[in-house]
Amino acid sequence: MVTSVTMANPRILVVVGPTASGKSVFCVRVAQILDGEIISADSRQIYTNITIGTAKPTEKERDSIPHHLIDHISLEKGFTAGQFGIEAGRIIKEIVTRKKVPVIVGGSGLYIQALIDGFFEGPSAPNEIRERLYERLHKEGGAVLLDELRTIDPDIAWTMNPKTTHRIIRALEIYECTGIPLSKHHSNQNREPRYNPFMVGLAWNRVQLYDRIDTRVDAMIERGLVDEVKQLKHRGYDESLNALRTVGYQEVFAFLRGEYPEAEMIRLIKRNTRRYAKRQLTWFRRDGRIHWYPISDESGIEITANLVAEDFRSFTSQ
Repeated sequence: MVTSVTMANPRILVVVGPTASGKSVFCVRVAQILDGEIISADSRQIYTNITIGTAKPTEKERDSIPHHLIDHISLEKGFTAGQFGIEAGRIIKEIVTRKKVPVIVGGSGLYIQALIDGFFEGPSAPNEIRERLYERLHKEGGAVLLDELRTIDPDIAWTMNPKTTHRIIRALEIYECTGIPLSKHHSNQNREPRYNPFMVGLAWNRVQLYDRIDTRVDAMIERGLVDEVKQLKHRGYDESLNALRTVGYQEVFAFLRGEYPEAEMIRLIKRNTRRYAKRQLTWFRRDGRIHWYPISDESGIEITANLVAEDFRSFTSQ
C-alpha cells in the first residue's frame, strides 16, 4: 500500500490513452498492486444501458477492484465535464479516507481536465441564441457550424467532429455571450491545484493500435452491439440523445434505418473509431505532464503496470 496518501492535496494516479489501448485491464492491475480504487473518466461509460459499444470493464474486472462512475446515470440525463470534476472529486476524498489510492482512468480529455485543472462552465445562453443556433444546425448541418467554430476558436474546435453538435453549439454560445473563445476562458482561469497527479499515457505503435481497434469492433459485433441498439430503440431511446451521439451507436442506428449494409457499418465504425483515437492522442500529447509508456503487446500491459506502480511509489515518496 502507498501510505503517503493524504487528504490535503492528495496524490492521484491518472491513466489516459486512446480507445482500445488496454486502459481497463492496465488499471485493474495497477490498482491491485497499489491497493487502489478506480474512477472512470469516460464520458459514455457513465451511462446505463450502453455497455457493449462503450467497452465497459467486464464484471470480473469490476468485481476484482472497486470501480466508480460507471453505470452512474440514465441515458436521458445530461452530464457535463464540470459535473464530472465535482463528482469525481467527492469520490477521491472518500477513497483517500479509506487510505486507498485513487486511480483515474479514461480517454475523455475534458473530463480529465475538469478534474485536475478545473473547468469553465460558462453562462447560460439566452433562449433566442440557442434556438437560432439549433435552427441553423437543422438547416445547415454540424459541419458548417464546426467550420465557423474553427475560425473563432481553433483550439477547441479540433477536439470536435460534425456529430458533436451539443459541444459545437455550446462553444458558439459562449463566444456569442462573452465575445471570448471558450479555450481562452479555460486558460484564463485561476486554477488552484487540488491534487498532485502522476499522469500516465499508454503509447502503442499506430499500426498496432489500429489493429486493436479493428479487433475490438469485431468483438463488439460478435457480442451483440446491433442487438444492444435494437433494445435501446425498443425502450424508446432516440439516437439524438447526447449519450448516443458517439462512434459505434450512430453507425448502427443508420444501419438499422437501412442506410447501408452490415459490412459497411462495420467498416465505418472501425474508420470512425480510428479517427476518434487520433483526436484523443492529439489532445493528450499537448499535456506535458503525461509520462508516456510504450507498449507493444498484451504482455507489455502487465510489465508496464508493474513499472508504473513503482514510479508512482517513487512519486509519492518525494
